[in-house]
Amino acid sequence: MDKHIVVPGEFLSDDIKKAGDGTYVSERKVYSNLYGLASEKENIRVVSLSGKYIPQDGDLIVATVKEITFSNWIMDIKSPYEGLLNVSEYPRRIDSSEMIKYMDVGSSVLVMVKNVSRSMKIELTMRNNRLKPITSGRIVQVSTVKMPRMIGRNGSMISMLKRETNCNIFVGQNGVIWITGKDRDMDKAIEAMQIIENEAHINGLTDRINGFLKRDVKNEQETVKPTGSEILDELLD
Repeated sequence: MDKHIVVPGEFLSDDIKKAGDGTYVSERKVYSNLYGLASEKENIRVVSLSGKYIPQDGDLIVATVKEITFSNWIMDIKSPYEGLLNVSEYPRRIDSSEMIKYMDVGSSVLVMVKNVSRSMKIELTMRNNRLKPITSGRIVQVSTVKMPRMIGRNGSMISMLKRETNCNIFVGQNGVIWITGKDRDMDKAIEAMQIIENEAHINGLTDRINGFLKRDVKNEQETVKPTGSEILDELLD
């Protein structure tokens, strides 16, 4: 096929062996998983034309409650589509009348994409010991097209950020990042992330971020004020 623009759910091929990046298979047919540009060489792939997150089964993401219905939390998942978390998918059994006690509008939570239907109905779940409401730390939104740079090859960039800032950092596949740590350390991590997002196209970014983090630590060490006892010790020497 020639390159052409496709939308999520658009039929692409009857040959499931051709399914590549940006596609999914349903009933032995290949469909587009993205709004993007479809092309075919050895297989069919769709390259996103937007920075919006398109959910896939098994994705771990950070979502925010935007509405509560009788049996569902309706979630903002930073996508053109809403996510639905049914009360039965909460980690413990709760009555529908008590949903607001556990997660209210505005609450953020770690969830998993359980199922994405052909019509793009996004079902979420919290039935995993890694998934839970977020009650501390800070949340940062990053463009999904910049996420590979934020993570780095084999996780090198995000590992460096965790190590050098002493922060716990969870990177959601929808571009939402959850950071916990001391306020000063979180400030440093967020500033580094902003540099990564703004300069993702520049070569040598890993070295640049490493230098920024190391320099920041050095400056902190140089500006630490001596205690009263340390000053007295110097005067008595």
